[in-house]
Amino acid sequence: QVQLLESGGGLVQAGGSLSLSCAASGRTFSDYTMGWFRQVPGKMRALFAAIGSDGTQYYADSAKGRFTISRDNARNTLYLESKNLKPEDTGVYRCAAGPEPITTMAEGAGLIYWGQGIQVTVSS
Repeated sequence: QVQLLESGGGLVQAGGSLSLSCAASGRTFSDYTMGWFRQVPGKMRALFAAIGSDGTQYYADSAKGRFTISRDNARNTLYLESKNLKPEDTGVYRCAAGPEPITTMAEGAGLIYWGQGIQVTVSS
């Protein structure tokens, strides 16, 4: 069974940093697009950052400059590093993986495996 397990979330103060990890299992993910969706109450889930099988990176406007996505294929793990966190970064971050390119994943289309989501709360 394919599983994506997130870790590293929690409560941080504005200006702080944290690292999210997504450990994938059940198959080799080196040929998969992987990314993080962010969901805020009352808002539609949207792709926050993604990295393709070729290493191509995507960042939503709200993620640019303060977030870095990376992957370690040997460990089947996806990472999201953050710095200078803002209250607006608060949300549920959900790991995603699929065989389609980033553009397709951004549309929420195609086959997507999902993690359960992890809460990130940034306080003022």
